[in-house]
Amino acid sequence: MDRENQSVVSEFVLLGLCHSWNTQVLLFVTFFMLYLIIVSGNIVTVILIITDPHLHSPMYFLLANLSFVDMWLSSVTTPKMITDFLRENSTISFVGCMCQILFVHFVGGCEMVLLVVMAYDRYVAICKPLHYSTIMSLQRCLGLVLSSWAIGFVHAMSQMVVIVQLPFCGPREVDSFFCDIPLVIKLACMDSYNLEILMNSDSGVLAMTCFILLLISYTYILLTVHQSSKTGASKALSTCTAHITVVVLFFGPCIFIYVWPVSTTWVDKFLAVFYSVITPLLNPAIYTLRNQEMKNTMKRFRSYYMDSKVNT
Repeated sequence: MDRENQSVVSEFVLLGLCHSWNTQVLLFVTFFMLYLIIVSGNIVTVILIITDPHLHSPMYFLLANLSFVDMWLSSVTTPKMITDFLRENSTISFVGCMCQILFVHFVGGCEMVLLVVMAYDRYVAICKPLHYSTIMSLQRCLGLVLSSWAIGFVHAMSQMVVIVQLPFCGPREVDSFFCDIPLVIKLACMDSYNLEILMNSDSGVLAMTCFILLLISYTYILLTVHQSSKTGASKALSTCTAHITVVVLFFGPCIFIYVWPVSTTWVDKFLAVFYSVITPLLNPAIYTLRNQEMKNTMKRFRSYYMDSKVNT
């Protein structure tokens, strides 16, 4: 079809999570509270790591970056979803839709690689403890974090170059609460089957590559832990359990969406909510509440705050 004879779509309609007004009000309150917890929890984590010298180590430097990425990932889609609960018709401009796709895949790709970097950090700490300070130097940590951002950016741009050139002229309803590639491609005025496979493969290759690297890292870690002393093994296993939990919670939905897509709409929406809202919510709790050093830092911070308040 000639693009000159097409009426260009200037906005898309987001169908959201439900159509019942009472349910939407309940979801508005729920997700508004969850988003406040996500933002405040991740900000507190970043502030504690920056301000406490006891946490100035590679592991916590990477954790601070993960908290920042989680906060950004949730902020790409959640505020729009929350405000749409109070609207009768939820729309998003073409530019806004493209921006959501760009940043979801940019930040999501960055988080995937960052989780691999964190697994590598734990591998070096547990399997090569004598060489840890040399291998995980400040320069190496900065390079790995910058690499995660670079890979996320290249991944997102490789898809945006294709998506923005697609002809959109007919249906404009996106059956979700935000724009994502599998849903938007279906609205293009062309046979998009092969393109869907290509775009899903792009995301799937990144997700599966990172997931396999994570499995390899944690397999080596668990084998080393199994051979270690009981005390050291217990602490290492506790740390690895938290990391593995985050990996499963984040990569599980991504793999089902892009590698092994499910054709059931409500399942797709649930998985999208999971990796864009639930995972950023659980990360601070998993890494903070299970980590004794973070607990001690919070106690010191609270004591310092209370003492300052008393002195004033």
